[in-house]
Amino acid sequence: MHMGAKVKRKGISVFLSRGAGFCIFSLIYLLAAAFGVLIYQALPYDMLTSLLVADAITTALVFIFSLLLSNASVYDPYWSVQPIVILLGFALGTRVELTADKLLLLIAVLIWGVRLTANWAYTFYGIEHEDWRYRMLREKCGRAYPIINFIGIHMVPTLVVFFVTLPAVYVIENDEAPKSALYVLFFVLAVASVLLQGIADVQMHRYRKNRQTPFIRVGLWRYSRHPNYLGEILMWWSVAFYSVAVLGFEWHSLIGAAMNTLLFLFVSIPMADKRQARKPGFDEYKRETRILLPIKRFK
Repeated sequence: MHMGAKVKRKGISVFLSRGAGFCIFSLIYLLAAAFGVLIYQALPYDMLTSLLVADAITTALVFIFSLLLSNASVYDPYWSVQPIVILLGFALGTRVELTADKLLLLIAVLIWGVRLTANWAYTFYGIEHEDWRYRMLREKCGRAYPIINFIGIHMVPTLVVFFVTLPAVYVIENDEAPKSALYVLFFVLAVASVLLQGIADVQMHRYRKNRQTPFIRVGLWRYSRHPNYLGEILMWWSVAFYSVAVLGFEWHSLIGAAMNTLLFLFVSIPMADKRQARKPGFDEYKRETRILLPIKRFK
């Protein structure tokens, strides 16, 4: 067969695989969202407990689909879809007026969620696509992997995103005037964090299309090993302090942002660096490049 025909057929196969995958994932998440809303409305508990229980049960449903498809990455969009569903649900379901402070926060989270979901969609090539970290855990954990999958890949991230979203829920439910106009500043910081993530992701996609060096050393990545993670961390600290500006200081408003930061510092970044460490020259690259801040490291 002519090489051009092979390439064309492969392209059609990838297109069909992506299309089928998007349809399947969309159906799963539509079902999960509807299921979560129904569970929340049926529970007799207070808002916080009902939301947490509904979120956990919905995550369990997504986990079941991940088992059926033998692919833990079925969970991947949950990270960016969950906050949007929760906040839009409260915004549309509450009788409290949607004032400027609520609308700006909704806009910030919507921009974040749409961008992150779009980035996932860009890198998604079919229903068989699974994150390298999950494959590594499956090989490493053996028979214990189903437990690691349920707790580590599904439930722990759900709890983290639940707690980072909670301050925004409190802002949506608030019916008093904001304590401070500083929330506008934190809105700007949240949008800037999304922009930082977006630029980092675009630069990484361009690098992967034409790899000429073992490590990306251009743009934000020139001095930072994980500028995309920095954007994610800054996003949720912005939301946390946004709620402080609107509602006043409550220590529990910072729990989610702290959990998210710890997740990246002690799980995501070490796993990514361990994978990169297989490449020659990593030690020198690590010495020259900061973990998060895209600022030149002086010797």
